[in-house]
Amino acid sequence: EVQLVESGGGLVQPGGSLRLSCVAAGCACNNHAMGWGRQAPGKGLEWVSGSSASGMTTSYANFVKGRFAISRDSAKDTLYLQMNSLKVEDSAVYSCAHSPGDAVVVATTDYDYWGQGTQVTVSS
Repeated sequence: EVQLVESGGGLVQPGGSLRLSCVAAGCACNNHAMGWGRQAPGKGLEWVSGSSASGMTTSYANFVKGRFAISRDSAKDTLYLQMNSLKVEDSAVYSCAHSPGDAVVVATTDYDYWGQGTQVTVSS
């Protein structure tokens, strides 16, 4: 079974940066697309960013484009999300996700496994 474990969340001031990590196990995860989603209190899960299996193709939700960067290290089976210029409205639980295919996925419903998530709080 695929297991995804996120880390790197925390409390940061507006304008600050965080780097999230997601270690994958139980799969040939380097052959699969992966991504990040987030859920704020009282809101539904929303897609944030996705990466193809190779990492050569990436995609971002408009509300993070230019501020966040997704990457992956195949040697470490790890997916990253570098978050810069953070805003209060970015506060949420961020979770990584595994896709059954290798192409970038932009819909949360098209991922088949999700991690438990890591809390990101942006506040002054």
